[in-house]
Amino acid sequence: MYQVTKYPHGTFSWADNSSADPKAAKAFYMDLFGWSKNEIPIGENMTYTVFQLEGEACAALSGMMPDQLQMGAPSHWNNFVTVDDVDALADVVKANGGTVLYGPEDVFDSGRMMHIQDPAGAALNLWQPYDTIGAGIVNTVGAMCFNELWTPDVALAKGFYHALFGWEYVLDGIFTRIFNRGRANGGMLQLDDTAPRWLPHFHVADVATAISRVKELGGAIEIDEQVDADGSKWSVVADPAGALFYIMQLVKADPWEE
Repeated sequence: MYQVTKYPHGTFSWADNSSADPKAAKAFYMDLFGWSKNEIPIGENMTYTVFQLEGEACAALSGMMPDQLQMGAPSHWNNFVTVDDVDALADVVKANGGTVLYGPEDVFDSGRMMHIQDPAGAALNLWQPYDTIGAGIVNTVGAMCFNELWTPDVALAKGFYHALFGWEYVLDGIFTRIFNRGRANGGMLQLDDTAPRWLPHFHVADVATAISRVKELGGAIEIDEQVDADGSKWSVVADPAGALFYIMQLVKADPWEE
């Protein structure tokens, strides 16, 4: 019902965490969401921790590179969008005011990736799958269920991402909902006083309980419990290393349909 075997072009499919304190962050997420883990060696003294939920890959975490730590880069979540042909989008990114930070390049046999910034500076990863599609489970409790852009210029972002993915939009109050091929696929929020970024949402059974647990586990509450018009509840929190993300109690978790 919530398991995924393929993602259409333009669909959010994965999120991984780059952490300044991977040991503390791993323990935090495994306890908060009930995740297990599979450690994959990716270099000398380096691992890529793939979290699992109900036997399916659901997210991942790795320690920051030494140069990132020296620069004081903050811990953060990286968001991935599946595309049919990552190489074909490099010129589209540049032509629409974005920046290719690195790639396209193969990630072992898993897939091909390009790391970009939109015109306002929000980072995003484009993913062309080979052996790995991304998350094998979504929307259910403990899984990624939404992705949201914080940006100072929603209008600019809408044009950029439409050129890349063909996304369509619906304005809902102050919130812009993203649709990809008719499927709800995230949102955009205009915020002028924060760094542009994409944030993943993870579904929880009860937001109030999850907020208490975040505090107990050494995390922080950035935005306390809020309620949407449909009754869904959410909060923006930070893990012990400072990476921001949403916890969201959905009124109805939509099943995945292929």
